Amino acid sequence: MTTVIVGTGIAGLVCALAHPRPEDVLVLTKAEPTASNTFAAQGGIAAVTDPAGDSIAAHVADTLTAGAGLCDAAAVRALCADGPDRIADLIAAGVPFDRSPAGGLARGLEAAHSVARILHAGGDATGAGIAEALLRAVTGRGIEVRPHTLVTALITDGGRVRGVRTLTSGGAGEDITADAVVLATGGAGQLYPYTSNPEVATADGVALAARAGAVLADLEFYQFHPTTLALPGNFLISEAVRGEGAVLRDHTGERFMLAVHPDAELAPRDVVARGVADRMRETGAPVFLDATAFGDRLATRFPSIDAAVRAAGLDWAHEPVPITPAAHYWMGGVATDLAGRTSLPGLYAVGEVARTGVHGANRLASNSLLEGAVFGHRAALALSDGPFEHAGKPVEDQNDRTVRATSARCTRDELQQAVWEGVGLGRDDAGLAATEARLAGWSGEPAPATVAEHETANLLLAARLMARAARARTRSAGAHFRTDDARVLETAS
Repeated sequence: MTTVIVGTGIAGLVCALAHPRPEDVLVLTKAEPTASNTFAAQGGIAAVTDPAGDSIAAHVADTLTAGAGLCDAAAVRALCADGPDRIADLIAAGVPFDRSPAGGLARGLEAAHSVARILHAGGDATGAGIAEALLRAVTGRGIEVRPHTLVTALITDGGRVRGVRTLTSGGAGEDITADAVVLATGGAGQLYPYTSNPEVATADGVALAARAGAVLADLEFYQFHPTTLALPGNFLISEAVRGEGAVLRDHTGERFMLAVHPDAELAPRDVVARGVADRMRETGAPVFLDATAFGDRLATRFPSIDAAVRAAGLDWAHEPVPITPAAHYWMGGVATDLAGRTSLPGLYAVGEVARTGVHGANRLASNSLLEGAVFGHRAALALSDGPFEHAGKPVEDQNDRTVRATSARCTRDELQQAVWEGVGLGRDDAGLAATEARLAGWSGEPAPATVAEHETANLLLAARLMARAARARTRSAGAHFRTDDARVLETAS
């Protein structure tokens, strides 16, 4: 049974590593294998590894609370219960998690977690440590990882996915037959002009699944990270920095988050991101992250961040640095069950491209890497099962069945600005309607020919689907904040 896995983040690599027949696996990635959100991840991975001071029930409760009441409880239980075993697998694969002076795993605290349960590697290079170890383990099993190969379409026959159509960076195309296809393509940060995501995050998996007719869900839920450097590139400053005591201040020095939420800087991400954006709008001035209490210890606790901040010409050990919210993580995506199976037989989705239901309307910090490991592993074990019919709770089919892989009549910059303005941190019906109309006018050119043209076409389709979903959900929930929600207007009056 040949399996094609698309993507080399934690979800795709864990799926490949756990596959019972490595000789039947082919891993594709459109860029270098290290070009992924996993590789760039700083904060860490959340899991219960201290039974004396933590519990699965506590991790479940924290996740449900952060999700604003819209998590799938069964998915959350699976995520948290499987977490300890998946951490053990990562350690066995060679991931060098940081250790405490006593020799045990070092654990950090992040926003909305009730206890310190976040594991790190290399201080703030957790994703790189995970990705590098998994790549070594996957290739060590003899599994082929083929770079610079973009999947442009899912091949279907008789209502079942039978393979993929590909395009190399050199322009060559190839159809690859497969018994199962696993989408592990990551997110869509390039929908926005301000994002923590790498350039490869162009909604490829969601677009592929939509065109093939798979069910999608929760596309309106896009999480914005509160603290990226307010400089070109939007370098992300991990939530772990705030977890260890850094605070947010406005241009007058006021620690304004104290008046926004009882947990201040450690409130759920959607609350902190909106708090920062609101203060910037109210004052017309920057907001700053103040980590000066750490002083020179920043270089040892957060070496990668420290180097990047200093390379930008900022001395964050001695002065606060300007920050801004930026697009970070898509909670919605291709609807799956608890084994990664989608509504299309033969098609699986794992990681950020999937909508498992574990994140609800707002992802709990550091649950994303865990989701990739847990559901990548579950999908690998389910690949030998027969045809799947979606048996989970009903989800809205947000697909546009008429869409084709057509080039976009817009530049990437125009598309990103339209999405930022219409489907950003705050949305309303008038803005969403205008955005939908604008996006609809940008499709219909001949089929894309280059990798870049395919990526922009994928982003345009994803933007159209997201705007439609955001307009349909008229009440605010988590990261989906409707400024015209009557409850919001009443609170503001």
